[in-house]
Amino acid sequence: MSTQKAAVIDMGTNTFHLVLVELVKDGFKVLYKEKIPVKLGQGGINQDHIAPDALKRAYHTLTHFKNLIDGEQIDRVFAFATSAVRNAKNGEEFVQEVKKRIGIDIKVISGEEEALLIYEGIKLSGSLNGQTELMMDIGGGSVEFIIGTSEEVFWKGSFEIGGQRLLELFHHHDPILTSELQRLHNYLEEKLQPLLKAISQYKPCSLVGASGTFDTLTDIYFESMLQCKLTGQHVFELPASEFHRIHQLLLSKNRDERLQIPGMIPMRVDMIVVASSLIDFILKYVPVQNITCSHYALKEGAIAEVLRQEVETN
Repeated sequence: MSTQKAAVIDMGTNTFHLVLVELVKDGFKVLYKEKIPVKLGQGGINQDHIAPDALKRAYHTLTHFKNLIDGEQIDRVFAFATSAVRNAKNGEEFVQEVKKRIGIDIKVISGEEEALLIYEGIKLSGSLNGQTELMMDIGGGSVEFIIGTSEEVFWKGSFEIGGQRLLELFHHHDPILTSELQRLHNYLEEKLQPLLKAISQYKPCSLVGASGTFDTLTDIYFESMLQCKLTGQHVFELPASEFHRIHQLLLSKNRDERLQIPGMIPMRVDMIVVASSLIDFILKYVPVQNITCSHYALKEGAIAEVLRQEVETN
């Protein structure tokens, strides 16, 4: 059998990810991966519009990705776009333009589809341990929540309250003001009613966070413990007490001071305050000792889908 290769492009509101994989007998081997902070939502997300500068960055990044894909002679390309493109009035036009200019077919996925792919990704990482868990993925545009076990999904929802949106709506002073946090909290309480109902119905007893903000929070925690993450490890535990310590630290600092925190990355420094506040809000409803952080998310869920199709066609 010739080596089967595939490329997955996850076009998030904040970050574009490229993963080139080789499909092997029981899974996949990553040949190459890269993430670029395209910030597609910047300057237009709350107006449901992709700004001209953001379009320019997107075309540039996708051209770069396409060169890498062609270099590996990969013809199976799965490109997904999420919240920013899903809601933008010029989203469809952008998709057509990418097809014409760069030759990449983009599938714009719904919030529900996104939640399912995230669930598949988390499952693939080995983060689920049999009990009922609340899984969450904080994107720049939307936030997905899934309640379920490693066997099945009981409830899922996608809310257009991602980091870039919350940042533009609430984080106007740096450090953030107590009054801004209070307004953010009230807003979440109102927007997340369907989730809060589902939590009281299914009573998840653990919390699993997927990639993004959770990766950075665990990086900060590991740095503070003077430990480093093991390459190849996909699941990390973040004690809730340590999360609260880091959260308070983030709230007390301005942007420059946050950048100095060991483990922080520039890509995350702006959105992390509102994203961390969202996690803090969720912990009031799902009190846990430890937060499980899955390094896998949407893009790995997409790879799981590719693998499933592969099995079905052979």
